Amino acid sequence: MGKMIFQKLDLNKEPVNDETYEVQFNPTEFGLSKSVKFADVIIPGLDSPITQFVNGENEKLTMELFFDTTLEGGTGADAVSVTTKVDPFYRLVKVDGDMHAPPIVRITWGEHFPGMTTDQNEQAMAAFDCVVERADRNFTLFNSDGIPLRCNVALTLREYRTLEEQLTALNLRSSDHTRVYVVREGETLPQIAYNTYQDPARWRTIAEYNEIRNPRQLKPGTVLHLPPVRR
Repeated sequence: MGKMIFQKLDLNKEPVNDETYEVQFNPTEFGLSKSVKFADVIIPGLDSPITQFVNGENEKLTMELFFDTTLEGGTGADAVSVTTKVDPFYRLVKVDGDMHAPPIVRITWGEHFPGMTTDQNEQAMAAFDCVVERADRNFTLFNSDGIPLRCNVALTLREYRTLEEQLTALNLRSSDHTRVYVVREGETLPQIAYNTYQDPARWRTIAEYNEIRNPRQLKPGTVLHLPPVRR
């Protein structure tokens, strides 16, 4: 198996100037966690509140990376600071000047990392798109001049998915509930109406519900609310 790779991405999830960082040693373990948020709906007279789903939380990936430069320069006069290997990963938690935010990162490791998705399709994914939420450095070895030679870096990474990616993954097809839909390049309201209600004539319903005055000016990326079917 090859080394784990960190690829820096822009806001469109495109690689940034081939900024790719390979870990020195693959992690011996990593953890994935997923949680959801519920709210209590208080109804007077009931013995307990009604529990209502609010939203899912981002999946989190935690791991610890180990870096060691004693194999390169030893511990004497030719010692190499381990920060030369650590800093590219540590900078991923800092604000990027072009993005005005910490960068998006794509982590890959072989063909089957990190495993199954948490959406309804349950498809295996080979990459984890995320932002670095926290990075903790722990230097464990120094030479006599104080040069750090070994370091453990604990990373907490928060899943990053666009609105369109999440809506596609959720696969909310029921026409009995209001849906959120992101318009794609080249789509028209009749097409969206057909895909949603199997009736292109319902485009007027969508237009009225979203207060669209000129359907021909529908732009990619527009967020629509698709009303439920009246039975």
